[in-house]
Amino acid sequence: MHDQHSHCSRIAADLSLTHRQVEKTAALLAEGATVPFIARYRKEITGSLDEVAVTRIRDELESLAELEKRRFAIVDSLTKRELLTEDLQARLASAVSLAVLEDIYLPFRPKRRTRGMIAEEKGLRPLAQALFSGKSVHPELFIDSGRDVASADDALAGARDIIAEWINEDPPTRSGLRSIFTAGARITSKVVKKKEAEAEKFRDYFDWQELAGKTPGHRLLALFRGENEKFLTLSIRPPEEEPLCYLHKLYVVNARNAGQMSLAAADCYRRLLAPSLENELRRELKQAADKEAIGVFAANIRTLLLSPPLGRKCVLALDPGFRTGAKLACLDETGRLLHHETIFPTHGGEKLAAAARIVTRLVQKFSIKAIAIGDGTAGRETETFIRSLELGADILVTLVNEDGASIYSASESARTEFPDLDLTVKGAISIGRRLQDPLAELVKIDPKSIGVGQYQHDVDQKELKKSLDDAVASCVNSVGVEVNSASLELLTHISGLSPVLARNIIAARDEKGAFSSRREFLQVPRLGAKAFEQCAGFLRIQGSANPLDCSGIHPEMYRTVETMARDTGCTVESLIHSETARKKIDITRYLSGTIGLPTLTDIMTELAKPGRDPRKSFSPFSFAKDIQTVDDLHPGMKLPGIVSNITRFGAFVDIGVHQDGLIHISQLADRYVRDPGEVVTLHQQLMVTVLDVDTARGRISLSLKTGNPEICPDANRESR
Repeated sequence: MHDQHSHCSRIAADLSLTHRQVEKTAALLAEGATVPFIARYRKEITGSLDEVAVTRIRDELESLAELEKRRFAIVDSLTKRELLTEDLQARLASAVSLAVLEDIYLPFRPKRRTRGMIAEEKGLRPLAQALFSGKSVHPELFIDSGRDVASADDALAGARDIIAEWINEDPPTRSGLRSIFTAGARITSKVVKKKEAEAEKFRDYFDWQELAGKTPGHRLLALFRGENEKFLTLSIRPPEEEPLCYLHKLYVVNARNAGQMSLAAADCYRRLLAPSLENELRRELKQAADKEAIGVFAANIRTLLLSPPLGRKCVLALDPGFRTGAKLACLDETGRLLHHETIFPTHGGEKLAAAARIVTRLVQKFSIKAIAIGDGTAGRETETFIRSLELGADILVTLVNEDGASIYSASESARTEFPDLDLTVKGAISIGRRLQDPLAELVKIDPKSIGVGQYQHDVDQKELKKSLDDAVASCVNSVGVEVNSASLELLTHISGLSPVLARNIIAARDEKGAFSSRREFLQVPRLGAKAFEQCAGFLRIQGSANPLDCSGIHPEMYRTVETMARDTGCTVESLIHSETARKKIDITRYLSGTIGLPTLTDIMTELAKPGRDPRKSFSPFSFAKDIQTVDDLHPGMKLPGIVSNITRFGAFVDIGVHQDGLIHISQLADRYVRDPGEVVTLHQQLMVTVLDVDTARGRISLSLKTGNPEICPDANRESR
């Protein structure tokens, strides 16, 4: 079995890191340290590895642990069945991948009764051995009516079944063919007969073929979805000539039995090897496509969660609707509900006039500084109404992405906070809070419901959840949380805090009042020294007597900062407010065996701007006023838009017509673009050119090219 040292060496080589970096990181993870904590507060130990590197080490360790678990199960099975030899154990111990491990185990795996087994029961093994070794054979000697061998042909057929299984279970043979599959397999797609009409959305793949290894991940997921929905049939194999030629060279080496061996090899390939290796390749391709799609989704979620917050301003929020009207909610600077009612700005007549009076009155009554309007049904119409009121240039009017708002409205969190409110009112509150602080509000929603993914329902759901949880935790911890106002959902994502500890913090806050220092966290039930170490640096306390409590400086470094202040002849508070005082500090004086330059540099950065928010400043956005529906669009038109989703094949852009347009990857720039993320980011504001409007298929093609953009043949192939 492989030990931790060998695992660390392998990971270090794979990730181009030092063995010490991996070993130390592995030790911290084993002690229960989280990825954000290790990356932020243990830089000296890891050699300043960032969250990406620490996460990859964690994932590689988990993957190798799964390999070891399988290796142990195989050895245990072989031991119990008295099949384990020293040579077999050594081969199993040297296997560096699950595929190799399973190849070695294949001949010994318990299996249902096979054709080869049946032939062996008929006494045909000696005939198979003679054929295999190139000796002369006499199949007529094996005719035995009692064993259902009626002729020489029956005997030869049974011998070939035995040989086929020998070939199938030979690890070097499987390894060689695996390479052929990896390099040369072609994915071929055909539409299921008589389902052409139902399968319209997969029309591009009705008769499709390309090299599997070159197929983009998003296309693979589309093909697999078509197959799962019973609209497409897929084959993922190399042209048959190459694998058959490979087997012929290995096994058809003696002219005497060439015909029988050739038949056995061909049967082995078509019946055993090809299906097995195709399934294996399918899994590998799916895993790679899943990883790519999950990576895109996680990157989008991260960008969305770190969207610029409006900040602490009073907001009037609207969840628009045509028939049922727009649900209105007024929120104070902290997001507390002040008032709610329903208005009908799209009904005309007296209802329109009443809506105008209500909004004007509430804006004045609650000192509203911004109006947030959900961007769904009736969003643009409601925006036009609000802007027509001329409430003043100092009042921000903006559309807010409402994806997932209905999920929040029906959640336990919303029911607990607003048990007596209608779902749509809760949706309006969520829209308003999203404008004030996107991170604080969006963590209340399952990331999968926010709608910024690519084939998120087709990928491995366990891996998707893990990756999205990592992204959310990374964002929450990078921003930090004000402990005296944070929701349960925010606290749960803080390093070291379980849901139980997060609830205990809120209970302690409710019972004893606001926390006045970080040290008081240790009085929270079940929050011990280890949890305190993990969470303290990410929890902020505004107004604490110790100014460091609202910074990202960890309490374990307070004494060092106090020494810096004392040496400079001032207080810690003065050190924070005086750049002159900070410039007097020579951080090299404070180096020690446990404190290095990375931590000291971080301390100085925090002192310059305690509790700094890594998010950008809020920037308002408006759609073209005279463009409301798809019918208003025509090719060549240039419009403002905002990136709503990024996939591997391009970026979707909201241009305010209730149907996002697609900038195909070929239209993202005047140069070749490998990854859309190189050019655009989620929620980026753009000026785009309309290329084509396909109303029948509900597709809008856009371009960012500055020259003469043209529609790419593939531009309308992909869709969400």
